[in-house]
Order: sequence, then structure tokens, then C-alpha cells
Amino acid sequence: MRLQAASRKEVSRIAVGVLVCNVVMVAALFLLSQLGVGKFEVGKILIGAAVGSVIAIVNFIILCLTIQSALGIENKRRMKARFQTSYNIRLLIQAAWIVACFFLREKIHFFAAAAPVFYPNIWLVYLQLTGRLNTGAPAPEASPEADGSQQ
Repeated sequence: MRLQAASRKEVSRIAVGVLVCNVVMVAALFLLSQLGVGKFEVGKILIGAAVGSVIAIVNFIILCLTIQSALGIENKRRMKARFQTSYNIRLLIQAAWIVACFFLREKIHFFAAAAPVFYPNIWLVYLQLTGRLNTGAPAPEASPEADGSQQ
């Protein structure tokens, strides 16, 4: 199954958001290291951020593919089961990655690797708060009763 155009657009928006969040995180880790909180190990931080970002984006792609495939299911019970299975798998991938980050602390920066898993959610909240998230719902039309004007 291939991603539809709308899904590709959303994946690219999420990828940009993950990149923005990574830049902010790396800058924050650098500033904290300058204040004496932790060590700024560029290689460990960049490898962790890169792999964590790939996990986050792949997770979002799996979500998009699940939605696309579920739209063709007529039976609501089967559709719900498909969504639940996808959710469980995606959650397991995220949890496994965070556990792996803990055990790979000698090779990657734990926080820099684990944090990107949460960046798609953070970016979606940002888009929603700034009014740039297209939910697909039509905008409500103002009725004369709603704004108090009479004709």
C-alpha cells in the first residue's frame, strides 16, 4: 500500500516538526551543558536524535497507512480492531525504542534519542494552537441568530 497525497503531505509536515523540535532540543542540551548540567556529546546526541526521529516518523507513517486501509472496511467492529491493533503495535515500537535507549546509553544520548518519539504529538498541538491544522471538518457558517444580527 502506498501513501496517498494527503498522507504524504502530513508526513512531510510531521517530519519538519520533528526537525524543528530536534533543533530546539539540541540547542537546549548545549545551553544546559554550558550551565554545568550534563555533558554535550555531539555524536551521541545527533545519532540518538536521528534514530529517534526515524522511529517517530515511521510510527506516523504506520498510522497514515492504517487509516487508509481502514477506510475500506465496511464492518465497524473489524475497523475498530484494525485501529486497536495498529495502536498497540505503534505503542510497542515506541516503548521498545525507549527501553533500547536506556540500554544503549553508552552509545547514544538517552534523552536525545527518546524525546523525538513525542515530537509528532507536540508538533500537532502546535499546529492546532496556531490554527494551521486542517482537521478536514468544514468551517461552521455564522448564522444570523449566532451573532445577534436581525434581517
